Amino acid sequence: MSARDYVEKDYYAALGVAKGASQAEVKKAYRKLANELHPDKNPGNAAAEERFKEVSEAYDVLSDEARRKEYDEARSLFASGGLGGGRGGPAGGGMPFDLGDLLGRGGSSGGGFGDVFGGLFGNGGRGAGRTPRRGSDLEASVTVPFLEALRGITVPLRLTVNGPCATCRGSGAAPGTTPRTCGVCGGQGVASRNQGGFAFAEPCTACRGTGKVVDTPCPTCRGAGQSAQERTLKVRIPAGINDGQRLRLAGRGGAGERGGTAGDLFVEVHVTPHAVFGRRDDALTITLPVTYPEAALGAQVPVPTPDGSVTLKVPAGTTSGRTFRVRGRGVRRTDGTAGDLLVTVEVAVPQKLSGEAKAHLEAYAAAAADDPRAHLSEVAL
Repeated sequence: MSARDYVEKDYYAALGVAKGASQAEVKKAYRKLANELHPDKNPGNAAAEERFKEVSEAYDVLSDEARRKEYDEARSLFASGGLGGGRGGPAGGGMPFDLGDLLGRGGSSGGGFGDVFGGLFGNGGRGAGRTPRRGSDLEASVTVPFLEALRGITVPLRLTVNGPCATCRGSGAAPGTTPRTCGVCGGQGVASRNQGGFAFAEPCTACRGTGKVVDTPCPTCRGAGQSAQERTLKVRIPAGINDGQRLRLAGRGGAGERGGTAGDLFVEVHVTPHAVFGRRDDALTITLPVTYPEAALGAQVPVPTPDGSVTLKVPAGTTSGRTFRVRGRGVRRTDGTAGDLLVTVEVAVPQKLSGEAKAHLEAYAAAAADDPRAHLSEVAL
């Protein structure tokens, strides 16, 4: 990427965020786009691959506070005509100047643009293409059963990622050969290009900014130095994880380039629903059916929990829909404590009655003098 590209590219627009977006907003936008555009999801789609590279490039800059500050300063300076007269030179008289001088290649001891661009192009523009590049972040997802999510579980996760080619060990050259120093840039990785009165320093096209030329490419990776590799990771799902929660595994993402660090792996956890238990934050919920006699007369009723059972005292006269709280039988928290179990009583109405049961109920109905709907008539009148 040339210096001109650097100041003309709008990384904020690439990610679809405002200039004042927070780091959390930048990261959220990148993850969404990277997940949609990842080459594994768009095989053979050149447009998606190019857009993925654009998004990754934008995130590399905006996710780093120092680089983002340099980027903002550089774009602000170019937009305001801070080069002293724009394309024509200091006085607008058409005198060309070398942007490389501003980047610190002219021997000046002053800061100038060398300070602004140094962190992005490496050493004031020298050897830009050989600067270590952090690997890309990767996205994955796993699905775990409800009870396993409560207790915690280790699951295998199979990934396809780019890593150093095993055949050439990352050099890009066929076995028995080695890359040679680029004769165009002398191994520096950058070359100058004149355009419109400017001399721009940009990655050398002959060696693609690496400073090395591969005459006989590796037959496995075709000179790229990286190849798609399958690997299986063991991911520990912590106890009490919620549906949709994301885990970050630092350094387990895509491999870095030119000695750069690996990216991160973000794993989204999906929890399957349970037939008996539900969840509300740190509390577990359960609906407990009781008979009419148990609700009317009171009873001691067993209630299942994820690790056994408890006995719930149902007071006499309990109505359907009443909720009881059993403390400490809910979701385990990170500090070792646990939430509560919320038990909602539901009076079960039998669908079929034996002759004897029906006779007893009819006798009860005749003996019961209370009308539960009397208050409705009073309100209506």
